Amino acid sequence: MTTSDPFEAARDAATVLAERLPGAHEVAVILGSGWGPAADRLGPTDAEIPMAAIPGFPEPSVAGHRGAIRSVTVGGGRVLVLVGRAHLYEGHGVDVVVHGVRAAVLAGCRVVVLTNAAGGVDPTLEVGTPVLLADHLNLSGHNPLVGVVPPEDLGPRFVDLSDVYSARLRALAREVQPLREGVYAMFLGPSYETKAEVRMARTLGADLVGMSTALEAIAARQLGAEVLGLSLVTNPAAGVVAQPIDHHEVLAAGRDAAAPLGDLLHGIVARILSGS
Repeated sequence: MTTSDPFEAARDAATVLAERLPGAHEVAVILGSGWGPAADRLGPTDAEIPMAAIPGFPEPSVAGHRGAIRSVTVGGGRVLVLVGRAHLYEGHGVDVVVHGVRAAVLAGCRVVVLTNAAGGVDPTLEVGTPVLLADHLNLSGHNPLVGVVPPEDLGPRFVDLSDVYSARLRALAREVQPLREGVYAMFLGPSYETKAEVRMARTLGADLVGMSTALEAIAARQLGAEVLGLSLVTNPAAGVVAQPIDHHEVLAAGRDAAAPLGDLLHGIVARILSGS
């Protein structure tokens, strides 16, 4: 970060982002683990830059996160696609984790689509199933609104999260495909959850577990953007079946689902851009 104020840092990044990828971008799509191969099916890429070319963006260190930002045409609109994200478990602070979302919103994106790879807590969720997020449990122990008070023009500090994942956007997504909905629990990682932690998450109402998304959703809502969350079930959570969890299998599940995931994302984003 070039400044200790994360909101000013996001403004600076938004300015550079708009210079490097000019044009009005209405939607931002953040691609999580396993979702990278779906990016090519979202729409034609007009331009691409490395994330590290934008102030405050770190170089991703996780397999499956390319670390690029694309300007993509979908229907008659323009979309910012972040192919990769930063995580707390990489050693980044929470401001770095949400920096990409903040920069995208301040660059003009009023809708943020957050995708992730998730473990299925609900045993009926098969690997390869996309699930709409209806809500989340932030079990990371962090919140992006701790610390610096947001400037008055950037929204309130005390944000209502009762509709953190927009009901309007979820309805549009279900018009594209009859998707299941679920609650996502975010853990810190990078170790996968223990069986006891998965039982706890299930007791609390979680259908999915993962290591991202919740903090970005909070940051986007604080800035006034609508948020849509979409998980890909890449593995059963610990204890759901008697088999170990491996990150390579997570990425493989994403590759196997790349075509339908890309087509689903394209349909959802096109529907969002058309407003119907």
